[in-house]
Amino acid sequence: MSKSSTPLSAGRPSARNKNTTTLASLSDQPAMKRVNFDVTAEQHRKLKVYAANQGKTIRELLTEYVENLVE
Repeated sequence: MSKSSTPLSAGRPSARNKNTTTLASLSDQPAMKRVNFDVTAEQHRKLKVYAANQGKTIRELLTEYVENLVE
């Protein structure tokens, strides 16, 4: 029989994957929360244009805004 040309192989996947996330590495990152809200198409367009004019993404713009809120 000839040798198969499929890329399948046996073995432990964890032995091949060196870019794994460990619990220890997660502790260095702050806990994240997702915020979702609806805006009209016109509001979204205005926000997107404003962010582009500032050279930022909407995410960067809103994150910066939240960081500057006074408690």
